[in-house]
Amino acid sequence: MADNPGRRDDNLLEQIQNRLESLNKSERKVAEAILKDPSAATRYSIAALARAADVSEPTVNRFCRGFSATGFPDFKIRLAQSIATGTPYVGQDIEPDDSPAEYGEKIMLSTIANLDKARQALDPQAIATVVDYLIQAKQIGFFGMGGSASVALDAQHKFFRFNIPVTSYDDALMQRMVAAGSGVGDAIVLISFTGRTRETVEIAHLARANGATVIGITNPESPLAEACTAVVGVTAPEDTEVYMPMSSRIIHLTVIDILATGVTLKRGPDFLDHLKKIKESLKATRFPQN
Repeated sequence: MADNPGRRDDNLLEQIQNRLESLNKSERKVAEAILKDPSAATRYSIAALARAADVSEPTVNRFCRGFSATGFPDFKIRLAQSIATGTPYVGQDIEPDDSPAEYGEKIMLSTIANLDKARQALDPQAIATVVDYLIQAKQIGFFGMGGSASVALDAQHKFFRFNIPVTSYDDALMQRMVAAGSGVGDAIVLISFTGRTRETVEIAHLARANGATVIGITNPESPLAEACTAVVGVTAPEDTEVYMPMSSRIIHLTVIDILATGVTLKRGPDFLDHLKKIKESLKATRFPQN
């Protein structure tokens, strides 16, 4: 292989295309199989890609390492990120003449790749700390504005099951008043992708000044993170100044699921009967399955 391994911050498909002529015969077969249908390549197992390229699996592994990947799974994630890297107001690398199959595939791959990046960056200790705060809270308020409002509402739907008074608010004035009326023992969870919304940061300061525990689900390097008692740091490669956020909302919803699961496990097995009773209350509202 040529002495010019690609940097991890470059577009992987461009790297492969640019280095095609410098690869040896076997590795060029792998490159050509990927370039022929990059989307299909993200779904291949290493054995399937080896068959498509008519090479051995060790050759595929060697090819991946030559592009600064730790292995085939890491290579596939970077390939998915290269396929979906950003178009204003919609998603990455989406063209005006893309078919539903094409733009659907790109958005799915982008979301999958960003979820995996968030998974790798998630701090288990931060999760444990926030779960402890939520378990101890007398009441919990979930605050979100704009695209984060739906995440706050989803959190209310999940956390009401824990026998803790829970509300969600999407209006800045209501959030400010609730923060002003909060006190010791209350937990306020502020959800913001950027963490730079001035009103949200002011509300965090107001709630902390009144003794509430303030939890941020936000960018760990943001002004909001600095104002919080505890933070679940979430980042996603989206520019909300240019186009509407997509995967960041999915990541935030997933974080809410993680926190709700943590609270459930902390409550212990005896609490499962309570959750089961709530679930069974819905049976009468549904048509039976065939």
